[in-house]
Amino acid sequence: MVHWSAEEKQLITSVWAKVNVEECGAEALARLLIVYPWTQRFFSDFGNLSSPTAIIGNPKVRAHGKKVLTSFGEAIKNLDNLKDTYSKLSELHCDKLHVDPENFRV
Repeated sequence: MVHWSAEEKQLITSVWAKVNVEECGAEALARLLIVYPWTQRFFSDFGNLSSPTAIIGNPKVRAHGKKVLTSFGEAIKNLDNLKDTYSKLSELHCDKLHVDPENFRV
């Protein structure tokens, strides 16, 4: 477990405040799906993921990318308690969505 100093927490919070969650989230998830196409199997209900252009323009990709980065914001608010912050999300991805739990280790 990581123990953050007060200065580190302040720096993380300061940097995070500058992040455009909607744009960065959409771009990050789109890059994941393009660079690692095998990850598309986890998003079968997202519709057309047949090309980089389709992925980048896909509204479900954009919305989920925003959702992912929004959860990062919650983690930043709870830096001293990341395991509890992400425990339900980890269980959802592991038990219901069948994503390898190694992808969600804290």
